[in-house]
Amino acid sequence: MLDIKRRQFITLGGAAVAWPVAARAQQPAMPVIGFINGASPSGFAPFVAAFRQGLKEAGYVEGQNAPIEYRWAEGRYDRLPELAADLVRRKVTVIAATSTPAALATKAATSTIPIVFTTADDPIRLGLVASLNRPGGNVTGVNNLLVELGSKQLGLIRELAPVASKIAVLVNPNFPGTERQLRDVEAAARVLALQLTVLRADSEREIDTAFATITAGALLVGADPFFIAYRDHIVALAARHAIPAIYPARDFAVAGGLMSYGTDFTDSYRQAGVYTGRIVRGEKAGDLPVQRSTKFEFVLNFKTAKALGLAVPNSMQLLADEVIE
Repeated sequence: MLDIKRRQFITLGGAAVAWPVAARAQQPAMPVIGFINGASPSGFAPFVAAFRQGLKEAGYVEGQNAPIEYRWAEGRYDRLPELAADLVRRKVTVIAATSTPAALATKAATSTIPIVFTTADDPIRLGLVASLNRPGGNVTGVNNLLVELGSKQLGLIRELAPVASKIAVLVNPNFPGTERQLRDVEAAARVLALQLTVLRADSEREIDTAFATITAGALLVGADPFFIAYRDHIVALAARHAIPAIYPARDFAVAGGLMSYGTDFTDSYRQAGVYTGRIVRGEKAGDLPVQRSTKFEFVLNFKTAKALGLAVPNSMQLLADEVIE
């Protein structure tokens, strides 16, 4: 009788010990977030921080309950399809594709894993979503509208450098929105009776070559994550060649660039982080409307203007959202 009771006790005890192990095995695996970008980590630290902030607002913190797998193409957009395919093979929960080239490559790589993009171009025209309000499928994200701002940027640089009759435009030939942006700038140049010269660069060496051959009186830097990654280098070259330049993001002006006009990049990445967290929580990408950046920033670096010998009109100072002294 004692042996039977003892055996019963051991069996029950074994079950009691095994139960927590079984319960742990039944718990869902921690979600893994994929993050892919066509540029390099350098220069993108503030935007990655903003993405993490958005995730945190949605209840997820990297290193605690949401590990992030980062993939950077280092400016080589031809690497993006394989980087996206690698994230798909790893069966991540959701992929944040934070540039137009990355978004296109990721959409081509999967029709099942949810995708949250940031893009400077029209996501419907690109084929990323069916509509802004009801994207459908597995894709949604944030539209920055940067490729549509070329005419405004051209007008601003002309106002600050009125003697410049020839404007250079620096673009990346591999960026999907380049030709559309050029059409916008060319149309504005005709209205303003300006001559344009197009400089194309997709490497640091080509950026150096482009600046060495500039004969224009001012420069417009195109919207492209590749140029953001080389922000400090481009700003330094503009200073060395003493050429007034306008850039697509505030960070260029903060780094010493003359002026910038564009949407709030940081907030776009934060919104992408929020959407990524909401999808991890269980919402469907196709049900989340595409967010469009409506906040535009005009930032003027007064110190750089003085160094270039430019007189800044009071009207332009009043127009600026931020003046860096």
